[in-house]
Amino acid sequence: MAAPALNNRAGSVSSLGNSPTATPGPTSNKLPLPSYPEIDFRSGARIDELNRLISEFSKHEQREYDDQRALEIHTAKDFIFSMLGMVQKLDQKLPVANEYLLLSGGVREGVVDMDVDELVAYVRGADYDMDFTLLVPALKLHDRNQPVTLDMRQSALGHTWLSLRLFDEGTINRWKECCVGAEPEAGPEGATGHFFSPTRVSEWFHEAVGSVLQELRHRPQRGMPRVEKAERGGAVTSIVLAAGGSRVLYDVVPVVSFKGWPAVAQAWLMENHFWDGKITEEEVIGGFYLLPACSAAGRREAEWRLSFARSEVQLKKCIPSGLMQAYQACKALAAKLLVRPEAVGPYHLRSLMLWACDRLPPAYLAQEGNSAHFLLGLLDDLQHCLVNRACPNYFIPQRNMLAHLSEAAAVLHARRLSSVRSDPAEHLRGAIEHARTASRLPPEQPCLPSPQDGPPAADPAPDDRLAKKLQQLVTENPGKSISVFINPDDVTRPHFRIDDKFF
Repeated sequence: MAAPALNNRAGSVSSLGNSPTATPGPTSNKLPLPSYPEIDFRSGARIDELNRLISEFSKHEQREYDDQRALEIHTAKDFIFSMLGMVQKLDQKLPVANEYLLLSGGVREGVVDMDVDELVAYVRGADYDMDFTLLVPALKLHDRNQPVTLDMRQSALGHTWLSLRLFDEGTINRWKECCVGAEPEAGPEGATGHFFSPTRVSEWFHEAVGSVLQELRHRPQRGMPRVEKAERGGAVTSIVLAAGGSRVLYDVVPVVSFKGWPAVAQAWLMENHFWDGKITEEEVIGGFYLLPACSAAGRREAEWRLSFARSEVQLKKCIPSGLMQAYQACKALAAKLLVRPEAVGPYHLRSLMLWACDRLPPAYLAQEGNSAHFLLGLLDDLQHCLVNRACPNYFIPQRNMLAHLSEAAAVLHARRLSSVRSDPAEHLRGAIEHARTASRLPPEQPCLPSPQDGPPAADPAPDDRLAKKLQQLVTENPGKSISVFINPDDVTRPHFRIDDKFF
């Protein structure tokens, strides 16, 4: 009777050994399976290779500048701020003690939420070597007792009209030529004129900057940067300065500056966020702006867009470096494919990065070895947004930033993005080569002092110290803001702040 039992057991063993899903028992003599490197299922790319490519790309994007280059950056910055002081003196429209927000990266890089269709297509390396966005308040509404009327009833979510009807007579007289009246069918019920016009403000600002630049050309001073380009694209005035061997692009945008926080974004504060406990709520809600940017169906000459650029600068402190590197690489990969027709820009990708920080565990995001996973995830998120034609704004989630996108355009961009996702390594190599080419700057020239510096001092130590500070700013604080306080009657003294650091 024992034989049948033995035969059955043997049959069971044989059946187990032939099963494709069987797991060998502890007594199996089979050799262990070889360990394979981690591989991306979709593209077949090795994760460690993607990590290496992302790291190499970051080194080219965040290249260090020597003391001379840092001083040239300062020379260009000094020229821009002095020029704005002259604009204020021109007709006294700009606030006397103004506070500017200087952001690393131009409008084309998605630093602020603005459409770039009307901007001239400048290329890093060919037209400029480094770029900045400068927000210049035309109105600075920081007094809590100052009456402000934001009327959002006639605008898309996240947009508003700004009435000067309740402002003092002096403000209205200064800006009445930059205001429009509300048509009965377009404006709020009972509304009259004095709606601050983003298009007219931008036109005035560009003309004022042009007049000052023309005056400076007629009386050049030793060491003054050369203005290579000064062009208007929509609401943005783009200025390319040549200072020594550096070409610096400034995208200058007239804005309205507010202290505090708008009611339309109040619900966002009630949610849990990745920055909780890392920075204070007071730092996040210190202020917001109105940008001269209209919604797809809004009235162009009256509608402004709410911007939280000041808050984004604070939040960037809490974003892990590995995710930030992946974001920069992803932005470079998507930039060439998603440009024309314009539908998705770098700012959409920035919003997806912030949402990912809220969604994913902090310990996971803090692992720098996950940069490849972050890159692939951002590409997947962006494709998901295109397919569904939905990309919620981080601060106002009810605002869909892709609401205007047609189904045909969404499919076109999703297909383009699919080609990147199917071979990210090859596209990264192309981005690295482009960054490497762009970093091949022209031969350095002797850096002359800025026009405000006066005759060269015998002791160059102060300039050396300033250059080292600026080098630290550029290399160690990418993307941080500089708040500049300008006295038009004394532009020789710098008064600027880099986040919480004073210089």
